[in-house]
Amino acid sequence: MGGGRGAVTAEPREPELRGPALQAPEEEPLQRSGRPDEEPAADPAPLQPAAGDACSCQVPNENPEAKKKASCPGLGLFYTLLSAFLFSVASLLVKKIQDMHSAEISAFRCIFQMLFVLPCLIHKKTGFLGPKGKRIYLFLRGVFGATAMILLYYAFQLMPIADATVITFTSPVFTSLFAWIYLKEKYSLWDVVFTLFAITGTVLITRPTFLFGSSTEGMEESHSYHYRGVLAALAGAMCIALTLVILRKMGKSVHYLLNIWYYVVIGLVESLIILCVLNEWRLPHCGLDRLFLILIGLFGLGGQIFLTKAVQIEKAGPVALMKTMDVVFAFILQIIFLNKMPTWWTVGGALCVVASSIGAVIRKWCYSLQNGHHSKNRFAK
Repeated sequence: MGGGRGAVTAEPREPELRGPALQAPEEEPLQRSGRPDEEPAADPAPLQPAAGDACSCQVPNENPEAKKKASCPGLGLFYTLLSAFLFSVASLLVKKIQDMHSAEISAFRCIFQMLFVLPCLIHKKTGFLGPKGKRIYLFLRGVFGATAMILLYYAFQLMPIADATVITFTSPVFTSLFAWIYLKEKYSLWDVVFTLFAITGTVLITRPTFLFGSSTEGMEESHSYHYRGVLAALAGAMCIALTLVILRKMGKSVHYLLNIWYYVVIGLVESLIILCVLNEWRLPHCGLDRLFLILIGLFGLGGQIFLTKAVQIEKAGPVALMKTMDVVFAFILQIIFLNKMPTWWTVGGALCVVASSIGAVIRKWCYSLQNGHHSKNRFAK
């Protein structure tokens, strides 16, 4: 679920897997709600792809984009909204394909995306391996990004897409925690508060029996299936966070197309290994499922392109805040196309997780603006 609908603290991007991203820019990059679809956008912007969705061969020049921003101030936020919608539709289609393993869906998506990335790499003449000192980071970025996509697709199949989408939005909290551990970034009392909010929201969605009884209202199947979906979504959110931290560690020294290339190649290999071990490989028998597979790739590609364009003409903070519309679209699509009303527990959990994500985004955004202001003052002196 690649990589991508998840993903979202201001973290770097790659960004379908509607997917929340890591470098060390002056401003925190966007983080996809955590979905595999939502991987962070391109390198020239404050975000960088995180889970590997689409690629656009050409990155617009700064001057034309600046003119666009001046003529249409809300264009970047509109692109973000459109990206969130496309990622949400892709997640809905994953939910509709119930007779295929999530690893197989991921494999088809990686193949589809590879067809677009390969010509771009050849055109840009970036090579296929990357700088020697960065290859280990590119490899790890590919492993964690691909794992996140598979886990999130698996979560979408086991539980309501709204619940899974909400849980993936805990990735900003994990990003702050991992950045504190591995990058020695500041972890404040506010981060602890946001973490507690995220935990509370996850508990409300999970509804463990020892706290809420044995009622399965609002669940897809049994408690067992629901718990497995929650664990998969949480693990996927953690993998997205690790991807963002690795991207941040690499900085802007690696072209964003190489990040996507490693993601799709390793994602394809990882998916094939899982399918061989589980003996689950099979082509979909239904023509409609085959159409859904193509649409998942197309919508993921479109979502990534619009997310990339958004972070090129808009600050990462507002884009990350607008990405919370993933949750809104997930609820709407679930009600309309799956005829499944969310429970009040899910709504309460969603409010807690989204509040945690927004709080983390705003804190990082303000911190980056403050640092930028101090840097300018020092330079002026």
